[in-house]
Amino acid sequence: MQFVQNFPFFSILLTLMGAVASSVMSGRRARHTTLLLMAANLAFTVSVMIYTLQTGDSYAYKMGHFPAPWGNEIRVGVLETVSLTVFLLVMLFSFLGGMRRSEKDIEPTKYNIYCILTDLTMLSLIALVYTNDLFTAFVFIEINTLAAAGLVMMRQHGRALVAGVRYMMMNLLGSSLFLIGIVILYTITGHLLMVNIHERIVELAASGQYHVPLTVVVSLISVGLAMKCALFPFDKWLPAAYSNSTPSGSAMLSSIVSKGYIFLLIKVYVRVIGSLGICDVLFIFGAIGMVAGSVNAMRAKTTRMMVAYSSVAQIGYIFAALGLGNELGMLCALWHMLAHSATKSMLFISAHTLDHASGDTHLRKDLRGGFYRSPLAAAAFTLGAANLVGVPMLSVFVTKVTMAQAAVMTGGRHTVIALCALVNAYYCLGTTMQLYIPDHEHTERNGRVKINVYAAAGLIGFMALNLTLSFCAQGIFGALLDGLTRFA
Repeated sequence: MQFVQNFPFFSILLTLMGAVASSVMSGRRARHTTLLLMAANLAFTVSVMIYTLQTGDSYAYKMGHFPAPWGNEIRVGVLETVSLTVFLLVMLFSFLGGMRRSEKDIEPTKYNIYCILTDLTMLSLIALVYTNDLFTAFVFIEINTLAAAGLVMMRQHGRALVAGVRYMMMNLLGSSLFLIGIVILYTITGHLLMVNIHERIVELAASGQYHVPLTVVVSLISVGLAMKCALFPFDKWLPAAYSNSTPSGSAMLSSIVSKGYIFLLIKVYVRVIGSLGICDVLFIFGAIGMVAGSVNAMRAKTTRMMVAYSSVAQIGYIFAALGLGNELGMLCALWHMLAHSATKSMLFISAHTLDHASGDTHLRKDLRGGFYRSPLAAAAFTLGAANLVGVPMLSVFVTKVTMAQAAVMTGGRHTVIALCALVNAYYCLGTTMQLYIPDHEHTERNGRVKINVYAAAGLIGFMALNLTLSFCAQGIFGALLDGLTRFA
């Protein structure tokens, strides 16, 4: 075994140790520890990504070198490393972009707790991407749920606490459904490792046994993870949770937490079940989520609520792509996970910055003239909004074109995609145009607001990441396709 193959395990162990160590640190030391962990995990992941791209194959890393069914293992390939590299970059820029604002929103004596929750969110994300064991996945789902709920409630005012409790209740219900699905699957197959479960399911399918229980398992796991991702109609907790969290918390919740669950769901479909028998149901709920999220975003009065409701629509895009039931649709879902992660986090950080530059207002109408008060934040918001609309040459344009092609292949389900694109253009471009309309009274009252160096670094990093995804789309898309073919 090459030494670089140990790096995924090192990432999990190091992040866990860092989270524990931060509990006895001051807020400043905990912040530095979190930044160090993000940089170390990014270096580990990039190293493994280069290795998997060079070898062109995936490998299994056995914990303690015990074979199945006694041991546990993680599985590493191109798809995992490329996706995790983007996710970790998004997490780093989110933490940097909202760091100073988060320090003001959180009590100084509790800032190390905020860093611990960030570390645990990063830990669970890495584990969900790499794990090849369903029960291990459930353990880290619970860690992710608790950490994310804590991030929502860190501001400790009434709305944030209520939003955190609602988040916890809905997500624990989703976790329970996922656990019931695992229990039934273990009862039927006698395995928890994904590859072993798949081999047993193939045998059962050939003999015609347990067809109904396996259908129930797929439904329970799908509904459980859909609830945790805020797929319509399980999206009622999302707007309040995202809009009342800290800037970094909003960015990480919208881009990182839900994507870990979606990546796990794709692993279940591809690596465990081997086929997707509920395509029509996924597409219907995904399509309704696309429309409902876009309409609610259009009606939202605050910028953060608009961006939060937009997340519901984008989650709908991913599930609708999965519901197309072909390889191109699956590839589209994977690509949109990356594009949406980079774009939505940038929108949340820039929206918080623009609100602050406009006198700490939250209303969309008060963003008028925002470009003259905070040019960098306005530029980042403009890039993110143009990306969500699907402007050619940007990353989400690739999603919409690919999804339309996949929809035509399955019988012409592209009408709803075109409808949602029009609604996206209405509220995204409408809000963006407000930023460039001069408002001399508001600008004179607030003046040009100086962005701190960390927020500037986060926004510039996000813009660079989005442009990289856009202009290197062909190469990244090819890597995802290659990884998907070796994912099973």
